[in-house]
Amino acid sequence: MENKTNQTQTHTTHAAGKTHSQARTVAYGALIAALYVVLTYLCSLLGLSSMAIQARFSEALCVLTLYTAAAVPGMWLGCLLANLLTGAVVWDVIFGSLATLVGALGGWLLGRLAHRAEDKGKGRLATVWKVLVPLPTVVANTIVVPLVLTYAYGLEDGLPYLALTVGLGEVLSAWVFGLLLLVVLEKRKQNRQKKDK
Repeated sequence: MENKTNQTQTHTTHAAGKTHSQARTVAYGALIAALYVVLTYLCSLLGLSSMAIQARFSEALCVLTLYTAAAVPGMWLGCLLANLLTGAVVWDVIFGSLATLVGALGGWLLGRLAHRAEDKGKGRLATVWKVLVPLPTVVANTIVVPLVLTYAYGLEDGLPYLALTVGLGEVLSAWVFGLLLLVVLEKRKQNRQKKDK
């Protein structure tokens, strides 16, 4: 009887831990989505979040895929909501959000490679993978957004020009600002590890 009670308590404890972990993941995703919306809305007020020349500071959040898988749905949902709230056309809401999802998935996969390299003691390789985490976001948006601008909004600037302007905006917002955010987060992580020792 006592053995059965211990098994039931162990199962209950494991189930509670799993539920807590799932709730934390959902909360992180929701927080990232909310941050994405707020940052995009601020860029919208400055006239930087849409059309030919755009720099969404919210794209810097793509580096969060290095730390949590919750950033993938968080980025996607944040982009979807931000596009809806800033008055984007339906094709922009759909395809812009899908581009963000693809970029976030790619960043998450590169983050997994970085973690594997760290686990094997290959610090330099891990750093390279970390620096590349924003790349899928830059590429996905540089390909998809100019098509949306041309066919959904009717911009006649030409795909090469739009790819250049959107691409530069993505390099600035996702890669430059993203890497600045990454540096801050990595320093914080290192400081926390020093305290734990």
